[in-house]
Amino acid sequence: MEKLVQYALFLVKSICKDVDSVNVECKIEDEVNIVDIFVSENDMGAVIGKSGKMASSIRTLLIAFAYLNNLGKVKINFNSIA
Repeated sequence: MEKLVQYALFLVKSICKDVDSVNVECKIEDEVNIVDIFVSENDMGAVIGKSGKMASSIRTLLIAFAYLNNLGKVKINFNSIA
């Protein structure tokens, strides 16, 4: 689980300008790893990307990482910090 959080931090921090505001939390509900990614409001556009393509790519990479490391199902949520 910690590997997944570190990988998510690596991906999102490489996109954001305000890397200090990036935070990733992971919890398990009904055998599903729920990853909450928090970024500043100014970086939300970069993380979501045009037509949601960047967010979709991040989701794909995290799901593939979880699969390769036998971590089970993953759900990713993006949230902004005011």
